[in-house]
Order: sequence, then structure tokens, then C-alpha cells
Amino acid sequence: MKREYFLTALTSLIVMALIICGFRIMNPAHVKENLTIGFIYDNDESTPYTYNFSLAKDALEKKYGEKVKILSCSNVLDDRMEEPLRSLAAEGCDIIFFNGYSTLEKELALEYPDIQFCQTSYMDMSKKIVPENYHTFKGEAYQGRYVSGIVAGMKIQQMIDEGVITADQAIVGFVAAFPTSEVISGYTAFLLGVRSVVPTAVMRVAYTNSWSSYAFEESAAKKLVKDGCVVLTQHTDTIGPAVVCEEAMQNNKQVYFVGFNQSMSEVAPVSSLVTSRICWEPYVLSAVEAVMLDKKIESEVTGRIHGSDVSAGFEKGWVEMMDLNLQVVAPGTQEAMDSAIEQFNRGNVDFVFKGDYTGVNPDNPADTCNLKDGYIENENTSYPTFNYILSDIITIVE
Repeated sequence: MKREYFLTALTSLIVMALIICGFRIMNPAHVKENLTIGFIYDNDESTPYTYNFSLAKDALEKKYGEKVKILSCSNVLDDRMEEPLRSLAAEGCDIIFFNGYSTLEKELALEYPDIQFCQTSYMDMSKKIVPENYHTFKGEAYQGRYVSGIVAGMKIQQMIDEGVITADQAIVGFVAAFPTSEVISGYTAFLLGVRSVVPTAVMRVAYTNSWSSYAFEESAAKKLVKDGCVVLTQHTDTIGPAVVCEEAMQNNKQVYFVGFNQSMSEVAPVSSLVTSRICWEPYVLSAVEAVMLDKKIESEVTGRIHGSDVSAGFEKGWVEMMDLNLQVVAPGTQEAMDSAIEQFNRGNVDFVFKGDYTGVNPDNPADTCNLKDGYIENENTSYPTFNYILSDIITIVE
């Protein structure tokens, strides 16, 4: 009798324990039902880079609705970030996202240990010691750049085949903001994508020394067109270069445009070929979910984890191609794009920065890089680190 009583009591305890554990799993006390989320933009949503980043905010609102309160600050220059950051902290933000290049967010994170600070990476974060509540992230843009280059190369080859240009006139132009490794990595990947189709292609790069200036970008684009470029793309933040290409087409000069961050199909419907973009939504949605569950952000984000820094490409949806202009691109372009993207999806990334090329560091000419064995971009950090200008095939326009 005692034994039966003991077993009954033990069974009851087990059932009660399971019920309690189940209750805790279904209703964990640490789960936050509502969050206040801050966004700080270096520009406003009229510019491609900020517009593209703001899509992550839209995705949060669509997914969580009234469960999230979102506060935004636009046109925040890197050296003017402290006031809006402190203001968002005072508003009770649980997590703040920033798409600028200031070091202040990392420094101020120490003052607000209960807030998670997430910044698009602006430097090589490998081996850097950062606060536990500070995180960086970026999509591996070189993958989209390379695929964009394939699209441009297919069009250029078509122009060669149809006698519009000769093989030695296969010149692409790049309107670039600054000679940073992020920009250099992007335009190099683009050119190597072009060269995978047209081996004779070369590139001219015009720096504007500004991230966002319509006048400077327009001027640089016009100079590149005058120098004979038949395809332009950019790493700047206005529609200027796309407009220049469209105007050239209206003047019976074939100059095509490849977009970055935001489609230019409406601005340049005749000249636009395709656009590649970094998708910020996967990281932002996962980071917010982690905060809701009171978990470490990097435990919830799917990508390549580099400490508190995360990156990913096509395979995780962090990079995508959009608005392929089927009325303009060369036949077979979609298939060529799909083939390259499939390689990225399988984890094959060593074919991009590879070939019979030598690169020279513009900051230190004694530092060179031979691409015979290849260079793996974003291997240890989300910030692009390829900082070499390929000799003989890339010319910097003064």
C-alpha cells in the first residue's frame, strides 16, 4: 500500500513538473510582448541606400504590427549622431539600428547596457573588442555585384556581336563615392563578372568624394560616358548616373545602367538592365526576435557569425537581384544569372576574386595581391576587405 501511494505521489509530482515546465515554455517570463525599436538613417528615404535600409522597418511593421513601436531619425550625419541616439535611448528603445559610419554607436553602447545596438558594418571588425550589446552586420554585396557584372557582360557581348561596338570598346564605368575597400571590392567584383563573359572588358572609375551628391554623380557619369563607357553602375546614393544613361539613350547613344540598392527601372526604363541589393530584412527581423526572446542576437541570426558580426549572401536571402529588364537584356541572361547564383547558394565563393590579375593597394603601392589562387571576400568579417586595384584593367579617372 505504501508503495502504491509512493508511486501515485511520484506520478503526480512528475505531471505537475511537466505542467509547470510547459507553462514556462509557452509563457516564459522573460519574453517581451512589446518592443520599442529605433532606426537612425544617415540620409532620408528619397535616396537609394536609405530607402533600401528602410524596407527592414516596413518588414517589422508588417510582421509585428502594434507589438512594436518604431521611432526613426533621418538625415543624421556621422558626426551628429550623439543627440538622436541619446534621444532614442531616453524614449525607451530596446534595440536601435543605424546605417551610418560613425564610431559613436559602439562607444555609447557602454552607457546603455540594456539596449542592443546594431550597426551596418563600417570597418573590419575581426579581432575587435566591442561591448556585448553592440553588433554589426552586412550582406555580402560582392555576390550581387558579380552577378550584375554578368548581366552587363552579356549585354556588351551582344553589342559586340551586333557590331555596335568592337571588343576593344568594351568599357564599363563606375561612379564611386570614396576609395574604401567596400567600394573597391564592389567595383572589382562587378568588373570580374563582366570579364567572365567579355574577357577584353576594362573599367574606368570616377570618385565623387561624397556618398550622396546628385551634381557630383551626374558630372562623374557624364565624364565616363564621354570617355566611351557603354555600361555604368555606381556606389553612390542618388539617381544621377541612371538619369545620365537614360539621357544618352534618348540621344541615340547606347549606354546601359546597372542599379545598386534600389531599382532604377522607373528613372531609366530604356537603359536599366538589372539591380542588386543588400537585403537588410533577414538580420533586422531576427535581431528583433532575439530581443523579444531575451536571447543573444547571434544565436538567432542565420548567417556567417564572426563574433558579434554577421554576414551572408544569396544563400540566406541577404543579397538579391531585382527588376531584370527582359525587354533590354541579352538572350540567355536569366540562365547565366541563375547559374552563378546557384554556385553562391552551394557555398562556392572562391571563383569571384580569382584569375591572372595583380592588385595594388592604393594606400600602399608596396602592398600587392596576386589573384592566381583567389581571394575570399567576407571570410572573417562582414565588412568587405578587398582593397586592391587591378593593374592594367581598372583606371581611376581624375
